[in-house]
Amino acid sequence: MGFLDKLFGKKEKESLDQGLQKTKENFLSKITKAIAGKSTVDEEVLDNLEDALVTADVGIDTTIQIIEKIEKRVSKDKYLNTGELNKILQEEIESLLVEAPDANAYTFASTLPAKPYIILVVGVNGVGKTTTIGKLAYNFKKAGKSVLLGAADTFRAAAVDQLTIWSERAGVPIVKQPMGSDPASVAFDTVQSGVSRGTDVIIIDTAGRLHNKAHLMEELSKIKRVIQKHIPDAPHEVMLVLDGSTGQNALEQAKHFTAATDVTALVITKLDGTAKGGVVLAIASQFKIPVKFIGVGEKMEDLLVFDRHEFVDSLFSLDNKS
Repeated sequence: MGFLDKLFGKKEKESLDQGLQKTKENFLSKITKAIAGKSTVDEEVLDNLEDALVTADVGIDTTIQIIEKIEKRVSKDKYLNTGELNKILQEEIESLLVEAPDANAYTFASTLPAKPYIILVVGVNGVGKTTTIGKLAYNFKKAGKSVLLGAADTFRAAAVDQLTIWSERAGVPIVKQPMGSDPASVAFDTVQSGVSRGTDVIIIDTAGRLHNKAHLMEELSKIKRVIQKHIPDAPHEVMLVLDGSTGQNALEQAKHFTAATDVTALVITKLDGTAKGGVVLAIASQFKIPVKFIGVGEKMEDLLVFDRHEFVDSLFSLDNKS
């Protein structure tokens, strides 16, 4: 467990506990109500638990999987009592997340598999995409890596301006062109510049529109093609940013984007201000795409590497209410 010890220190765990406070209160209060006054896990408890999980934004598909696993445990251990249910629930939720492909979780200081390591960031406007890019840049730089940003969301002046502000905050260079420029051209320039500078990590922002899936697919394919003129196996990561506070809407966005492009990793933001963090379980188990990072606050350090065990542990721990 040495790697995870380094990955998740005391400070990160405190940030996670704090960031999930609202979700935890919502989640645990619903589960507590579901089993109140019951001494054994019977059909009624399972029905109540199913309702509790669905309304805690865990999603219907994921809830059914969890309930089926618990039913199997109940039929095996005939005298299961409700006192054991929380522990079993915790185990089954974690095992469900473990079934998703391994997140290849890396710390920001880990050796990356390529240089430059190119990350293409996708997601609709307003989900915290630009903020996430800024936080990624800051954390990679803090870990001793050189970073270059590419402002390929050229349809909104605000997107380029915001990314420029984040590049200044993080202290990393940015490649940009006037508003309305061809996004693929910006991506090409960014990679060219990154290669000539010997940059470790290149992060490219893309347009956040979803009303036309075919257009989105076409645009992202074009960006990928021009990047591959420089580096044939790039981009090395296509990262989809989702706003956790939108609950089931985040699930819908994940469906659209995974249909439009090969998403390889997920970032779920804004978990600190919402009680809908249960959607992380739905997204992680349903799409079988690793959740790599979660956003649990405004500070640069509040982008945490996602660790399934620690996430579920924080969701069920009651002891940090201040």
